[in-house]
Amino acid sequence: MQNLRDYLYIAASILFIYGLKMLSKATTARKGNLVSSVGMLIAIVATLLLADQNPNTEIQWMWIVTGAVIGSVIGAAAARLVKMTSMPEMVGLFNGFGGLASLLVGWAEYHKIATQGEGSLFTLVAIGATVLIGGVTFSGSMIAYAKLAGKMDGKPILFKGQQLVNGALLLIAVAAAVMFCMNPASTYGVFIGMVVVSMILGVLVTIPIGGADMPVVIALLNSYSGLAACAAGFVIMNNVLIVAGSLVGASGLILTSIMCRAMNRSLANVMFAGVGATVATGKTFQGEAKTVSAQDAYLMLEAASSVVFVPGYGMAVAQAQHVVKELGDLLEDNGCEVSYCVHPVAGRMPGHMNVLLAEADVPYEQLVEPQDVNPTIPNVDVAVVIGANDVVNPAAREEGTALYGMPIIDVDNAKVCIVLKRSLKAGFAGVDNPLFFAPNTRMLLGDAKASITHVVGEFKE
Repeated sequence: MQNLRDYLYIAASILFIYGLKMLSKATTARKGNLVSSVGMLIAIVATLLLADQNPNTEIQWMWIVTGAVIGSVIGAAAARLVKMTSMPEMVGLFNGFGGLASLLVGWAEYHKIATQGEGSLFTLVAIGATVLIGGVTFSGSMIAYAKLAGKMDGKPILFKGQQLVNGALLLIAVAAAVMFCMNPASTYGVFIGMVVVSMILGVLVTIPIGGADMPVVIALLNSYSGLAACAAGFVIMNNVLIVAGSLVGASGLILTSIMCRAMNRSLANVMFAGVGATVATGKTFQGEAKTVSAQDAYLMLEAASSVVFVPGYGMAVAQAQHVVKELGDLLEDNGCEVSYCVHPVAGRMPGHMNVLLAEADVPYEQLVEPQDVNPTIPNVDVAVVIGANDVVNPAAREEGTALYGMPIIDVDNAKVCIVLKRSLKAGFAGVDNPLFFAPNTRMLLGDAKASITHVVGEFKE
């Protein structure tokens, strides 16, 4: 049975890696998710089979089956019922629950060591890492969820000496880990204190992060949940858990690095500077926004030979991706060159816009990145911004604004820019957008889906 488990673990690990590889392309991402899920099922079955053959282990099948059924029902319901606009906060919740699960594994193992007096130093160190990372992941993810769901202010929360407080809490947590590693039987209270401190630390390192940085935070917390699972694998010496946690942790860190580069910021700047907390230099953006009707927008698009669509969170809110795809098809039939420029931090989690466009069957070849579009955008006839704000905000070029330094899509350099929004309000980062008042910008105010449907109707007529 031991050999069988190892073979099954190897098979599960191969499926994890292959599934992760498939996630790199929109056309294979759905299958990649399924492949990875099958790998995890194999790993769980292999673990339970071996444990059932161990005379020193008594499996409480009733609790395992009950937990599996309840978890499956909740997971299936969440996956089927969640709206695309709520996907970022659901990802935040899942990250948090992953960290909490790892923390509880470490806690259960520590309880056994503290009461039975058996445990190696290596296991105790692994427990300390599991609890620290898992606690930070859980509470930090709950704060990210609250910000994304609008249950708390998305602006950064800063106070004097915040970084010193965070550093002190980290030292306290490490000191507590050292204490219970030296004498686990008589330091149960210290262990509980470490759990509490790690969760407080997770809150304090997440509240100073502003709206514009939330996609980076989601990727980072995802990495933390993987590292916590990896540490939990060392606690219970489970090879497949170590492999799975390492894959999630490493891929999350790589994604975080990519997102930081896309924003032209360092990870330290994201975690400690607090985007949105920067006070502007006193410059205000004044002017009169020029509105346009759907019929006038149709006339501009009908005469265009090149159009770039720039999707944002507003497209997700309006669920306009399908009518955007329909409009793109009509433009192509009219002899227009169509592309979709997706900013790496558009939406509120990594890949948010890519998922929406893939759902609408937008060809992967038509997706382009800002660095590919910006050099040629002065030659683009019409740039259509659909619910995007921060990623097209020219204020990012103004020193002293909260978005300063973040690369944007230079839609203000297109010949004509049509912006579909419900209002002229600032984006998630809280920075006013001078694009709305640019001489070549036309605002098509209202629900994006309804507006584009009207334009599609004009084309069909």
